[in-house]
Amino acid sequence: MTALVERAPAKINLTLHITGRRADGWHELESLVVFTRSGDTLTLEPGPVLGLTVDGPTAGAAGPLQDNLVFRVTRSLAARVPGLVSGHFHLVKRLPVAAGIGGGSSDAAAALRLLARLNKLDPSDPRLIAAAAENGADIPVCLAATARMMSGVGEKLGPALKLPPLPALVVNPGVPLETKPVFARMGLEPGWRNSASAHPEIASGQTPDQLFAALKRGRNDMEDAACFLAPIVSDVLAVLAAAPGCRLARMSGSGATCFALFANCKQAGRAKKAILAAHPQWWVKSTMLG
Repeated sequence: MTALVERAPAKINLTLHITGRRADGWHELESLVVFTRSGDTLTLEPGPVLGLTVDGPTAGAAGPLQDNLVFRVTRSLAARVPGLVSGHFHLVKRLPVAAGIGGGSSDAAAALRLLARLNKLDPSDPRLIAAAAENGADIPVCLAATARMMSGVGEKLGPALKLPPLPALVVNPGVPLETKPVFARMGLEPGWRNSASAHPEIASGQTPDQLFAALKRGRNDMEDAACFLAPIVSDVLAVLAAAPGCRLARMSGSGATCFALFANCKQAGRAKKAILAAHPQWWVKSTMLG
């Protein structure tokens, strides 16, 4: 049987408002999520034995294979779908790890899409969604990999949004930053509710100017804590904000990856060239977000 291939794009949080902390310790949020047009690649060779190999520029940071989310979501789906056919996965890892762009979650979502194609499962099959939610808060939003609002602890997904193209530069300084320490640094007690302003309205069909105005009224509530734990995040944000043509610079997720939005691809390309010349050790990608 022919191998199946899926792209696993990076997830970018254009906004990330922490709205509260539940009694069970989980943090609730509102976030506008979009995806890049490039990222990791996952291939599935159908067969009787479940396996996984990983290579690519960032494969060394991916961790033990048995802990990989690709394995975990496959096992979760197999527990729900009798006779599930899987096989050998091959992951080409290009996205940085522990970077706030959902690389592992997007890989897991790609695995579920491959398994759905192979086993002729509808993309909206609740068993797929359950297997995704069981293994990570970001995996459900990565399943369709389309722009939308995400809320709750990641399980509440708004409708797909039609946004104008967003030329962007995505930068990671090469410093891993786990989500748990960032939340710990924020120090929010169970039962806490955010009294800050509500999330700006984001709707399909907004013009670029309307969308940028809304984004500027938003924020990433994890930025300050991330900058304390990894001061280089502040440096990245300053470099991006100073790039000619930058309309917005912000951190994605819990960091350390940051992004800048531009009016056009030429501005993003020039900024990429300048930043790589000054910081050749940084991971810098120009892309279109949507």
